[in-house]
Amino acid sequence: MIAAAGDVKVMVATQPVDFRRGINGLAALVASALAADPYCGDVFVFRPRRGDRLRLLFWDGSGMVLVSKWLESGRFTWPPIQDGAIRLTREEFALLVAGLDWTRVAKKHVKRPVRAA
Repeated sequence: MIAAAGDVKVMVATQPVDFRRGINGLAALVASALAADPYCGDVFVFRPRRGDRLRLLFWDGSGMVLVSKWLESGRFTWPPIQDGAIRLTREEFALLVAGLDWTRVAKKHVKRPVRAA
């Protein structure tokens, strides 16, 4: 499995993409549609119209990497189709790639400790 490092952002393009696009086409889409730098080291996730596939695009420091995954049964859980992208946490990203429902992850807000008197 691919795990995102601590400071790496994971961006999911919410619009479906033609999966005939290769590395260059997806990198151009990152620059134009998402207004991001494809060489920044962040992970960009793309979906087709079919919900059972995904593609990851990222720069690993020495070259561009394109990863494809499809599920034998079931579908990935995708955000609603709209313009732009959404950001996932590392945990949500791991669940998405595993084919699990990442939207059910409870977001924990850790309160700052209060100083006792």
